[in-house]
Amino acid sequence: DALRRTPGVVVLHDFVIHHLVAGMTVGRRDGHGYLDLMEREHGVVGRLLGHGVLDKRIPPLWESRPEDFPLATFVLEHATALVVHSRSVRDRARAAGYEGPIDVVPHPAWTPPGVAPERVGGGVVVGCFGVVNASKRIPELLRATAEVRRAHPELTLLLVGSTSPGFDLDRRLQRLGLGEAGLAREGWVDEARLWRLMAGADVLVNLRHPTMGETSGSVIRGLSLGKPLVVSDVGWFSELPSEVALKVPPDDLEVETLTAVLELLVSRADVRESMGSAAVELARREHGVERVAELYAAALEKAAGGGAVDDAVLREVSEAAADVGISANTAEAREIARRLAEVELG
Repeated sequence: DALRRTPGVVVLHDFVIHHLVAGMTVGRRDGHGYLDLMEREHGVVGRLLGHGVLDKRIPPLWESRPEDFPLATFVLEHATALVVHSRSVRDRARAAGYEGPIDVVPHPAWTPPGVAPERVGGGVVVGCFGVVNASKRIPELLRATAEVRRAHPELTLLLVGSTSPGFDLDRRLQRLGLGEAGLAREGWVDEARLWRLMAGADVLVNLRHPTMGETSGSVIRGLSLGKPLVVSDVGWFSELPSEVALKVPPDDLEVETLTAVLELLVSRADVRESMGSAAVELARREHGVERVAELYAAALEKAAGGGAVDDAVLREVSEAAADVGISANTAEAREIARRLAEVELG
């Protein structure tokens, strides 16, 4: 509603906003609004699927297939500029036809509050934080954990977060034989306890498929704490350096790959330490609040100044290159042009 009244710069944290659109239309008894947006973005087929949802003939698309129906068109049409946290979301916005300025600004990293770590097991603790459901690949994580515990019975899996309705965690645990010795379970916890539990874990796992294009706050916290990460090889998670995150493709071999990754991290303290050190450095270098604030300010200046800011930057780069003797049609000039193109300048 605010964007309709005053178009402006939008921070697009998720590219898929079907949940938000459904809440603002269907949730307000505006079924026609939902149908109109489905048709605008996905044509007649989209409208027919919307009718199926409203008539309760098919499951709600925001629960079953949100990634196939992002419903971001309204935002893209009203945004004078976009700030996104990943190249992945930038590319999806471009593919959807957005032609305005887009700046990739990393998600800021929290400064760890200095709380005492809270340990939940005597051996290696693998922590997973967030809603417990299928899209967070919890079934695959449980199976991989049960397999690794055959050789490392001291391993503890820590699950922190509410359980989605309809996800039968207890039945899955019973079937895999993961009981009190191998699992620590916490529901919703406050911010201070969240930090303590994260600090007490040795490895953090954050899997998800499909992705809505989001950047994970849990992963950013893990970087700040210097924790080795295990993530799905999708979206923004794929952009994390391999030095800080081991990536698991969500394919037919997902459980096997995840098992091998966990086996490596559980058995190799040196690998955990190396990845943790790299994580802290990445959080400081790329996600520091001061750097992120400067990038936000630059994005807003560019949005307000239009092409004048781009022209000024290009002029400064050109003059600096000329001052050190770089001329056109050289390898150095081509490299500068490539780097400028990466940030959509020139």
